[in-house]
Amino acid sequence: MSSLAAARADNFYYPPEWTPKQGSLNKFHGQHALRERARKIDQGILIIRFEMPFNIWCGGCNSMIAKGVRFNAEKKQVGNYYSTKIWSFTMKSACCKHEIVIQTDPKNCEYVIISGAQRKTEDFDIEDAETFELPADEERGKLADPFYRLEHQEKDMKKKKEAEPVLVRLQRVSDARHSDDYALNKALRGRLRQQKKRVAEEEKVSRKMGLGIRLLPASAEDATAAARVKFTSKFEKNKKEKRAAITAAPIFSKRLDSFSTKKRQELEFKRRRIMAGAASNLLAGGFKPSSWSLS
Repeated sequence: MSSLAAARADNFYYPPEWTPKQGSLNKFHGQHALRERARKIDQGILIIRFEMPFNIWCGGCNSMIAKGVRFNAEKKQVGNYYSTKIWSFTMKSACCKHEIVIQTDPKNCEYVIISGAQRKTEDFDIEDAETFELPADEERGKLADPFYRLEHQEKDMKKKKEAEPVLVRLQRVSDARHSDDYALNKALRGRLRQQKKRVAEEEKVSRKMGLGIRLLPASAEDATAAARVKFTSKFEKNKKEKRAAITAAPIFSKRLDSFSTKKRQELEFKRRRIMAGAASNLLAGGFKPSSWSLS
């Protein structure tokens, strides 16, 4: 059922009673190809989606209708400007259902409001809008005269200097809009890959040196700072004296002294233990302590 409904909605469903002699499906069903949009086609009117070309004030409730708001408008031809057709668009505002009529103006390449609304007047300062005032047609004709250009050259140069910051800013905006994002991204990724490779090499060198941190590559500033460091003569003198004392001292003297002291203590302990054992044996044999003495 879902596929059948989709076929009917798309006007692709041919009922069993249809024959090719009856023509198209629209002719068979007695309807126009545009369906409801063409319900007034006999009057030369077609329903379209019309977009408001500028800000207007509604004539019924005085509400503002912004530029770009869309309406279901009745489009019909009301005249010709040479070979160009003049179209009229009739619509109803959403705020109060007031009828608004707008026509095309091929002569001025513009839209004009016929009835039901009033165009909102919007004036902008040239500096605030960051635009330039173009010369009038009469002045452009005068600019073709070299003497007129020479008279106004100084004034034009002054205007150029005043407008130069605006031109630079507009140029930057234009460059940003038309910049190649792929090329910029590619260059950035290339720099990041080179940086990662350099960091990995520096960490490898640091590990070979037995360091746990990565050393930055030496620079000319580091070499200059190291050359400025000078040790005092007192430090060198103390260093030499300590080195001479270490060289002159015997290597095994302290070790032999400690070994002889330990040996003497062990021998004294054995001698006292032997004498204590002999004394206990004599006492067990019936000898009195007063008859002998330890020497």
